[in-house]
Amino acid sequence: MTDERTAKVNALVALIRSVELDIDARQTLTPEQLATVAHWRVRNEEMATSTARTEAARLAKRIICLDDELKGNHARITEILESTPAAGLLDEIGVGSVNAAVVYTAWSHLGRVRSEAAFAALAGVNPIPASSGNTVRHRLNRGGDRRLNSALHMAVVVRMAHDPVTQAYADRRRGEGKTPREIRRCLKRYLARRLYRLLNALHTTAENGH
Repeated sequence: MTDERTAKVNALVALIRSVELDIDARQTLTPEQLATVAHWRVRNEEMATSTARTEAARLAKRIICLDDELKGNHARITEILESTPAAGLLDEIGVGSVNAAVVYTAWSHLGRVRSEAAFAALAGVNPIPASSGNTVRHRLNRGGDRRLNSALHMAVVVRMAHDPVTQAYADRRRGEGKTPREIRRCLKRYLARRLYRLLNALHTTAENGH
């Protein structure tokens, strides 16, 4: 559903940018703009413009519909998570209901993933040496659970934008000469370790009846 929404938004933006329809699509379309486009009606104008306007309205209506469905799904996922020991994931900055569900599903239960390192490998965030000469580098691990990797990536992007602790860490690593990509890798590895520990602790507490 998220992929469909992205495709529809891209198609709508491309259409509005290619045909003059009196909508500024240089930036991300706002909910107000989507509502305006969705309520367009047939006008007395050139055939090409009229056809484009009709298609734009159809796309906008579908995007709004998908937004409503996604909100409902997120609410339901949140409700389910809050009924489990993994509810604490929702308190983590940048995680959110969908990413929390992905992380929880990958972790599954106590003992399934034997260690932090194994969870990092499962997520594809464990460092793989790629050094040359006196330069120490690590390359991207393209293995593992790509949905879990994507969930960690999205959470890290949010944390880098809104979490002062993460921002301070990123600033320090930039001062050490790390590239933005290397910093994100470090943060994803850290977050995988943090969430693994958190899930183990939450479930251990729940099993002990506290």
